[in-house]
Amino acid sequence: MGTFIYMLLAFLVGVLVGWFIWGRLRGELDGLRGDLDRTRSERDRLRADSDRLTGELNACGKTRADLERQLRDAQASTGGGAKAASQPPAALLSTPAAAKFAPAATKAAPAKPAAAKPAAAKPAAAKATDPAKPAASKPAAAGSATKSAAAPKPVAPKTVAPKPAAPAAAKPDNLRRLIGIGPVNEKLLKGQGVTTFAQIAAWTTADIERIEHALQFGGRVERERWVEQAKLLASGNEAEFAKQFPSAGTSSNT
Repeated sequence: MGTFIYMLLAFLVGVLVGWFIWGRLRGELDGLRGDLDRTRSERDRLRADSDRLTGELNACGKTRADLERQLRDAQASTGGGAKAASQPPAALLSTPAAAKFAPAATKAAPAKPAAAKPAAAKPAAAKATDPAKPAASKPAAAGSATKSAAAPKPVAPKTVAPKPAAPAAAKPDNLRRLIGIGPVNEKLLKGQGVTTFAQIAAWTTADIERIEHALQFGGRVERERWVEQAKLLASGNEAEFAKQFPSAGTSSNT
């Protein structure tokens, strides 16, 4: 009876596991079918785009053929007109006959050179007047030369005031000697610019609130008496410091 129950349980577990696996496989199969459908739709869209582009390409080819035909027709029509324009006019053909009478007309022309002699005096007059122009330009050139040769104005040297020497920075103290200040707190205080006992000894109530707010101490400065410890160390009263705060660090601790 126990064996039958175990076999029945194993059968049920196998059916459940098989059903679970079948569900997973069926979900993946449905996903693959969806991807296949999307791929097919993309393929159909690309085919439609290809057909449309092919039609546009054919239309462009036809338009190009029409334009080439119109260009050939235009060239043929302008070619005939150019040939007719290249022929000489009838008026030019009659010039050889009229040229026969030219020697007779030129025989009376030798009397003209005599009238051209007075005109030869014009270049001479022009030559006489031309030399005066360079002479007039020389003073202007001399004036520009004197301007360029003028001595430059002296430039007064600038006096630079010496910068005051920066005050020497105070030597940082070992803040770990104070009770409640360890490596972490010392680093935080240095981040706030506190490096000496004198600075801590001079803290006011506003300074303490600012430091506690910035470092999130929550009343620790007054509870551990940092200001009192710093006053004793800043004044060099090591004996009183060791008496009032025996658990504080020594001057050699790091």
